Amino acid sequence: MPSLDGAVVLVTGANGGIGTHFVHDALARGAAKVYATARSPRAWDDERIVPLPLDVTDRASIDAAVAAAADVTVLVNNAGATPPSASLLDVTEADIRANMETNFFGPVFLARAFAPILAAKQGSILIDVHSVASWYAFGGAYSASKAALWSATNSLRIELAPMGVHVTGVHMGYVDTDMAAHAEGPKMLPTQLVTTVYDAVEAGEYEVLADELTQGVKAALSGPVEALYPDLRGTNA
Repeated sequence: MPSLDGAVVLVTGANGGIGTHFVHDALARGAAKVYATARSPRAWDDERIVPLPLDVTDRASIDAAVAAAADVTVLVNNAGATPPSASLLDVTEADIRANMETNFFGPVFLARAFAPILAAKQGSILIDVHSVASWYAFGGAYSASKAALWSATNSLRIELAPMGVHVTGVHMGYVDTDMAAHAEGPKMLPTQLVTTVYDAVEAGEYEVLADELTQGVKAALSGPVEALYPDLRGTNA
């Protein structure tokens, strides 16, 4: 089974609430080192944590991270962003492209760049953080970008499995972070999500459905579209 014990982990978006817990929980599970990456990395009070600059939308920054972290055995694609509006019709073209750069192209290109490094080490792991928005289109460009990343994760899983790299995709509803501060309703704590994710990874699972909302939405995908989006029933009079 995949394990965090003795691993060298790289976490994108490490300054945020979820990213911070990915860093600390990896160490609690025995990781030897964690590269805590962000566009402007912060200082950490642990010599096992290595702050590393990384802009996932910049190819030169990705290349520099690969060169600096050639010992990585676990890559956590956690960094993400939301557009100014949940409407695909209201946001600008630049907003849509920027969201795809961060939420889709960034993690895909990072996974491609680190693939040879991961494949060279037995028991390596790739974790891609999606969202319930991968399957439920309430987020406009955000949902589209997460759906694209979900598809890419499935492709990466198939390609990397013969190389010995375990790929886990993560889906969840709202998490109690700054990104979800505007949202109403129940929210998972970041520590709950990260514990669930690492438990699933170490159990050899390929997909994490972290809450009841996500489980329900995925189950509904096999039904008619109007069952998932009941408001559509009143638009075909």
